[in-house]
Amino acid sequence: MARRTTGTPAAPARSHAADDLDHRIVEETLALAEQVGWEGVRLHTVAERLDIPLNALANRYRDLDAIADAWLRRSVAAMLAPMPAGFVEQPPNERIETAIVRFLDALAPHRGVTAAMIAAKLWPGHPHHWVPLVFNLSRTVHWIREAALLDARGVRRQMEEVALTALLVATFAVWCRDRSEGQDRTRRFLRRSLVGGSRCYGRLLRRRHIEPRRDDEPAAA
Repeated sequence: MARRTTGTPAAPARSHAADDLDHRIVEETLALAEQVGWEGVRLHTVAERLDIPLNALANRYRDLDAIADAWLRRSVAAMLAPMPAGFVEQPPNERIETAIVRFLDALAPHRGVTAAMIAAKLWPGHPHHWVPLVFNLSRTVHWIREAALLDARGVRRQMEEVALTALLVATFAVWCRDRSEGQDRTRRFLRRSLVGGSRCYGRLLRRRHIEPRRDDEPAAA
């Protein structure tokens, strides 16, 4: 059967050159931020360092906050990469731990800069960043659920999302100040929370292990 079409034209495919420029802009911005701090980054300096006109940068990213969002999206992509063998058989708390650790590990090369990005989004003078930040947090929690193969529905899902949101925010706060080798302090905090060390979310996230449903099995009523 032919696919139904609409009057909306398909978005043009991005070229490899455009993707490469996007990547280079993010990398150069992060490198500059490591030298001068996130608040000290000026996009005209990034353009000069890349030897591109400023409008070429503006065509890719509307402002510095958009570059921050691009960097954070990379960590979500890293979290969603194929999981190791045996992941499906692990209990939910271990799957959640793996997903969140992957997310934070991807950000670790620029931990200080990442913390400054989030602080800038929360600055009282930037209220236009608050609502997008909430939506991005919600979207990240959604992808953590997907990566961890959580399949609760209804009220249980809502409780799970609240618990994961609290867990992610608390773990991120610990991670921002973590200078231990291999982010060991953050990992220990996360593990303690997931096994019930926190009344706020540990209890909500503990549930019996349910094998992921196969495609040929009916959904539970």
